[in-house]
Amino acid sequence: MDNRIQSHYFYVLYCRDGTLYGGYTNNLTNRIQTHNDGTGAKYTRPASRRPVHAIYAERFDDKRLAMSQEYHFKKLKRPQKIAYLKENGQEDITSGRLVMVNKIKEGGIDDAETT
Repeated sequence: MDNRIQSHYFYVLYCRDGTLYGGYTNNLTNRIQTHNDGTGAKYTRPASRRPVHAIYAERFDDKRLAMSQEYHFKKLKRPQKIAYLKENGQEDITSGRLVMVNKIKEGGIDDAETT
């Protein structure tokens, strides 16, 4: 039996047209690829928005928490979204670098990692 904890991600994409898109997935690498293939969310399907770059992600061990974070992020206005990203380690949304934050029940925020 596999006892690994399933990871769930709230992620933010920086689109070619300069817009931000927030989403949920349980496989970040594959989901970004589907967005760039034009088969992801309706928002990222237009060629004018692609390619997209993952610039921020939060990893949760609880699907509900990850989806809740996505919901709350999508309700923010753009300046609030940028402020949220900066507060959580993403200083330059145009950099194309991914900032990953682990949020787990046992310890809250574990670490932030830039790749």
